[in-house]
Amino acid sequence: MSSNPFDQWQSITESDAEIAAALKEAHVPTLLAALVHLTGDATLIRGDIRPASDFFGDPQGGISEQDQERVRAMALDVLRTYRDGGCPRPLTPGDAAVQEMVNFITGEPLSPDYVGFLVSELSLRGEDPYGQPGLAELPAAARGAFKVIIIGAGMSGILAAIRLQEAGIPWQIVEKNGDVGGTWLENTYPGCRVDSPNHTYSYSFEPNDWPQHFSDQQTLLDYFRKVADKHGIRDGIRFNTEVDQAVFDEASGRWRLTVKNPGGGEEVLEANAVISAVGQLNRPRWPDIPGQERFQGDAFHSAQWDHQCDLTGKRVIVIGTGGSAFQFVPVIAEQAADVSVFQRTPPWMSPTPEYFEEIPAGKHWLLNHVPYYAKWYRFWMFWRTAEGLLGSVTKDASWNDQERAVSEANDDLRQLLTDYMAELCADDQELLSKAIPDYPVAGKRMLRDDGRYLRALKRDDVHLVTDRIREITPSGVVTEDGRAYEADVLIYGTGFQANRFLWPMQITGRGGIDLQTHWDGDPRAYLGITVPGFPNLFLCYGPNTNIVVNGSIIFFSECEVRYILGCIKLLLQEGRAALDCRTEVHEAYNQRVDAGNANMAWGAPNVSSWYKNEKGRVTQNWPFSLLEFWTRTREPDPADYRLL
Repeated sequence: MSSNPFDQWQSITESDAEIAAALKEAHVPTLLAALVHLTGDATLIRGDIRPASDFFGDPQGGISEQDQERVRAMALDVLRTYRDGGCPRPLTPGDAAVQEMVNFITGEPLSPDYVGFLVSELSLRGEDPYGQPGLAELPAAARGAFKVIIIGAGMSGILAAIRLQEAGIPWQIVEKNGDVGGTWLENTYPGCRVDSPNHTYSYSFEPNDWPQHFSDQQTLLDYFRKVADKHGIRDGIRFNTEVDQAVFDEASGRWRLTVKNPGGGEEVLEANAVISAVGQLNRPRWPDIPGQERFQGDAFHSAQWDHQCDLTGKRVIVIGTGGSAFQFVPVIAEQAADVSVFQRTPPWMSPTPEYFEEIPAGKHWLLNHVPYYAKWYRFWMFWRTAEGLLGSVTKDASWNDQERAVSEANDDLRQLLTDYMAELCADDQELLSKAIPDYPVAGKRMLRDDGRYLRALKRDDVHLVTDRIREITPSGVVTEDGRAYEADVLIYGTGFQANRFLWPMQITGRGGIDLQTHWDGDPRAYLGITVPGFPNLFLCYGPNTNIVVNGSIIFFSECEVRYILGCIKLLLQEGRAALDCRTEVHEAYNQRVDAGNANMAWGAPNVSSWYKNEKGRVTQNWPFSLLEFWTRTREPDPADYRLL
């Protein structure tokens, strides 16, 4: 294996027969891109074997079985030569060749802007795509005197600690739970799993040999625990400690945080900067339904699953059909005697036949042994599940029926997904009428589906109820038409306090202003990271950094942490205590974000979702390309800030 730490592949020692067996599982467009690295021959992607752009169809891009076999035979010859030659480091393609490879693997011509992104992302020249060059070379004394407190030991908190540690900057994590993992520690409901492909939902510097395409909660928790242990993060975490308030001291340019210790006592911690890594989806939201306190059976929120409650033979009512309920309903349907699912609005379902499938042994081998195969496979998934879908969820002002679809492409996507659901409900038209959304595709979160959710709803002992709930009674619920539904167990799948960023912490900035008062229910931040009046307060997964078309939030976190380290580098270079985002920069940015979100399916006026706050503004989502976010967060522009 190469000495480059970002060349994450193993040397090949397997026999020809073993290599050939693995190649049967190859994603052929990815394999061809990898062969260009190994041979230096770009003509391999200029011939008649070319994938087409197809987001929900054939993952091989329509390449025929005969042509796939041709590529596999060629790959066997190339890999044999590579193995027998001692597995030397492959050639580095030039920018023009990378542009060709990008266009080839996506099946469409892309902007040359993607070349810089891909060259870095693929570490073609040995670079760290999310590092902050030059920071670790600044004087050790200056770096050592700058202390950072990170709030939260989930995905972003672990990442921030690792990157600060690499840069030689002291840090400490304050974590309210007793272990790392964040959402993957807290959410333990049956069926819980990620809905981003796992080869994108992992740190760029810590790839993993994932057992499934989309891993379950325990596998993800194990991954974050392993990464924290590998990098020695645990020793710097104060577990079972919760931040009550944080106050910026203008005289010293430092933050003072009051924390509650495990025993209930309080302590004040000081830091030059604070990184909030608490995320958006960490405080359960309970619905405003009269009578909740009267129910006499077991009742709990899906984010606080009661594993002592045995559902076997029980009558269960589920309130909500969001992402969590979508995953746990098929599981509890196998246990309970009767399940009634109360739906306010149905979700669009993204057909994902491999959602629960194990990754074949051959694909494991390819990802771990063929140079650049894993990198290009990651980019292909990045494009297929996120960037490439952006055009299909963007509004076309000339399109007439904006309530059902926002463009012709969006309507085509609607028809494709409708056909998929219609096939699953071919023998149950009543269910189909309840399951088809009346809003544009991507107006709300699309959910990964391999058919099991609708199959669960078709069971005789599972009922999808679309009548609104009037009240909760001691024995169940009553709908607005007066019908009573009896239950032994009531499960709330009603989501989180998504628009209450950093709540319930009290954050006080310059001039004694309170953050929640400043936001007034309408949270905003520049790049989702900095807020005027709150110097050296940095947010990960802040306002308008959520993604809808299933890219990886880890991508965003890596960009954000890279930017935060750039801010710290700027302060150390200038010898200043703090930086404060300029109000005019913040306002101009948010005006553009608002206009962008109004132009997307999730910004449609007839769509009501957790993406929007009570004022109807989209506070959650990033409406532009992931390439743009990657570019804008490479390093801070000093003109955007006042240095204090």
